[in-house]
Amino acid sequence: MTRTLLVVAVLASCTGNKQTAPVESLGSTHWERTATTKKADQKAADAALPFRTAFQDPGGMWLPSQMPLQAETFKKMGVELDAKQLANPLADPLAAIVALNGCTGSFVSPDGLIVTNHHCVQRGLQQNSSKDSNLVEAGFLAKARGDELPAGAAERVLVAQAFTDVTKAMRDGLEDVKDPIARKEESEKRSKTLIANCEKNRPGIRCSVSKLFGGGMYQLIENLEIRDVRLVYVPARSVGNYGGEIDNWNWPRHTGDWSFERAYVGKDGMPADQLTKDGKLADNVPYHPKHFLKIASQGLKPADFVMVTGYPGRTNRIATAASVHHEIEWSLPNSIEYAKLRYAILEAHAKDPNDTGIKATVAKQTSQNFLAKDEGILAGMTKGGLIADKDALDAKIKALVAKPGHEAQQAAIAKLEALEADAQHTAPTDRARGNTFGGSRLLSTALALVRWADERTKSDPERKPGFQERDLQRAVGAAKQFTKSYDRTLDRELFRLALVRAIAMPDAERPWLATLLDAKKGQKLDEAFVDKTLDAWYKTQLIEDDKFRLDLLTTGTSTQLKASKDPFVKAALRVWPTVKAEEKKEDARVGELLLVTPAYAEAMREVLSGFLSPDANGTLRVTYGTVRGLKPESKDEADRPFTVASGLAAKATGKEPFDAPQKVLDAIKAKTYGPYADAALGGELPIDFMSDVDITNGNSGSPTLNSRGELVGLAFDGTLAGIASDVVWNSASTRTIHVDVRYILWTMDLLDGADHLVKEMGVFPKLK
Repeated sequence: MTRTLLVVAVLASCTGNKQTAPVESLGSTHWERTATTKKADQKAADAALPFRTAFQDPGGMWLPSQMPLQAETFKKMGVELDAKQLANPLADPLAAIVALNGCTGSFVSPDGLIVTNHHCVQRGLQQNSSKDSNLVEAGFLAKARGDELPAGAAERVLVAQAFTDVTKAMRDGLEDVKDPIARKEESEKRSKTLIANCEKNRPGIRCSVSKLFGGGMYQLIENLEIRDVRLVYVPARSVGNYGGEIDNWNWPRHTGDWSFERAYVGKDGMPADQLTKDGKLADNVPYHPKHFLKIASQGLKPADFVMVTGYPGRTNRIATAASVHHEIEWSLPNSIEYAKLRYAILEAHAKDPNDTGIKATVAKQTSQNFLAKDEGILAGMTKGGLIADKDALDAKIKALVAKPGHEAQQAAIAKLEALEADAQHTAPTDRARGNTFGGSRLLSTALALVRWADERTKSDPERKPGFQERDLQRAVGAAKQFTKSYDRTLDRELFRLALVRAIAMPDAERPWLATLLDAKKGQKLDEAFVDKTLDAWYKTQLIEDDKFRLDLLTTGTSTQLKASKDPFVKAALRVWPTVKAEEKKEDARVGELLLVTPAYAEAMREVLSGFLSPDANGTLRVTYGTVRGLKPESKDEADRPFTVASGLAAKATGKEPFDAPQKVLDAIKAKTYGPYADAALGGELPIDFMSDVDITNGNSGSPTLNSRGELVGLAFDGTLAGIASDVVWNSASTRTIHVDVRYILWTMDLLDGADHLVKEMGVFPKLK
């Protein structure tokens, strides 16, 4: 069936009613519901079961505006929620979904309580930890609202307010601007103007312009930016990261990857700073969302419909085959090699008996996660044979644009591939320079300070995006969190790694290195020189000082920077001409891409008969599928779509990462599951489950909803076999792992003393 899914919709802001009634009380098997309701549910489920069982997820991280075109499939799957309702991201249930600094969360109470993943709040735990109180390991529970801890000055909750199509405003007439740099600047100017008009006289509103389908479509997105975020409840690391790096990206899984935060605002209901001017926690109040999710009153079973909504970060499916070949032949292997070396440094310090150990542990978890993902994508694209699928699709696109009437598309795609080839040619030196300039927190901070001083000489509308007055508050928040996440030992070793890799390159490929290190003519650039230079820099640095950084960030000038004695600032100033020159080259390339990139996306859409969702780019999406194991026909326990508590206990060794708390193991041994047990699972407590829905990084913490739009779990991971779907979708191997809401409630109810939060979510605690 031909379906045109490249649609443009203007979605106006709307309001909704709060959900105030609590869900049904928990019963003796699943959740307590009437026999009549159970039979009705079973009858409806049975009618659609054959279709769902045979369903092969076509993939797709759909824009809300594309959801009405899923209505036929929803009907066949027996979904109670109207697909057309999902076209409005400002209505229930999508309006309950929020963005959380690279993760996703959702409101689950009328008082701004947010549920997300355990691994999404590590920065907040780290901000509140010390060598005497390691919350990263122990977790945290606020017994009362007044005990909730500030998650950090840089943390944000973005609540969607409106979505507007601005494709015409962004694209019309760009082809008339002949100079590519001027074209890029014109596009940037249009975006900044739209954002400025959107935010004008609207404190607390944060707007952005999002590019979709390679620039074939643009959306103006308005968000309420809440900047007071507080930690409420995080289970111990031995629950939230159970299985650690051994189980990461694997199945079966027994990880309790959940946590709770709360959004706070001023007493006028508008976003307010988390801290007062004297550094005390502000007297703010919980935010009251218009919508929040209802906890499901019944558990899932195999082949049930599930839907995930959230803010996926990045996929690369609408890419040329040539760029994908470069990715697997050079870019990914290079990234993996470098990531392994960085990981080894972090791992070596994870057990340090001080703050270095805490910081290394948090950084190591993030590093390993992305390293394993890159390795999985590489394996999937090569050993899995997906590159052949990509080549076949690319061949169909080339055949289409070779037909009469497609001459403009054909020329644009040829230009696109030429631009990509140029970028690939300089990739080694570009990557090394980027790794080096970003290899030290101190150097990257110094470069940012130079940028702020440079941009401050311009009028605000003329500044680069990210360095306007609207961006200063965010930058200050990040600067205030610097000390709690920065560690000199780690920074020096990671920076040294980047420098040593750079000196191993031919001189012609790293002409900037001698300038950075302030090497005299004829100086041999070797490891001894690097060590001597770093010893001097870290010994005499000033930039670790909070006041020094904040003063330069907020009011610094080029004159002040040039007078600075800080070696990292001096190094940043030396390489600034290089930064500007490379930036000019990139601006020209971006200006060219603005006209040609949409052609490939449009041709792909035509080849796929319109069945194409835009690549993930951090904007709100909806994806759906079914509860499904990797091998639905298999009877092997490892292939089942649910894991249970006895499996968790069987893995326990008492040693990290299988060091489950004794209270958890004792409760499992006693089978104290109460109403959270599932008769269909042999009376066991469900821990995690698997589905075939389409997610990626950024979906961490995304709510998993059932057929009625109720919360049944949280997405937190995928499997190594399927993560190459970020580039080429493969329904047979792609699976998502979710933590079951019943495991969350059981732990809160029985073990962690979080009854007050269970009640706040409209559920009645049943275990003591």
